[in-house]
Amino acid sequence: MTDEAGEDPRAPGDSNVADYKAILRRVLDNRPSGTRLKLAAALGKNRSFVTQITNPAYLVPIPAKHVAIIFEVCHLSGAERAAFLQAYGRAHPGRLRAPHREARTRTVSVTVPDLGDDKKNRALEQLIVDFAAQLARYAESVG
Repeated sequence: MTDEAGEDPRAPGDSNVADYKAILRRVLDNRPSGTRLKLAAALGKNRSFVTQITNPAYLVPIPAKHVAIIFEVCHLSGAERAAFLQAYGRAHPGRLRAPHREARTRTVSVTVPDLGDDKKNRALEQLIVDFAAQLARYAESVG
């Protein structure tokens, strides 16, 4: 994106935001379908949030508290993590103050009835995932 003089009119940090978002988008494009939905659920957000944080055209930064969750859900390789963290650090100096540590998660299986309709089954699954994310956030806030 350039102006009439051929200059990039965005602030210097903007290109770095676009850089780390482009890395995340490439990672997600190479993951199995459903990874975006899993990421949204793990972050306690909806799919449109994942679209925003993976689109370099949207310069809204990814909150630092989400970085560890993104790494865990998206299974970034060492090189991908390093590139992401380098671009993130350039865009947001000092925001990741503590050394990056992995977020720990557990998988819990729940048996639910088959509702006989794919759309209803997906809605029920999303409801459960959203509820679990809310419970986890609550547990962290009181723990």
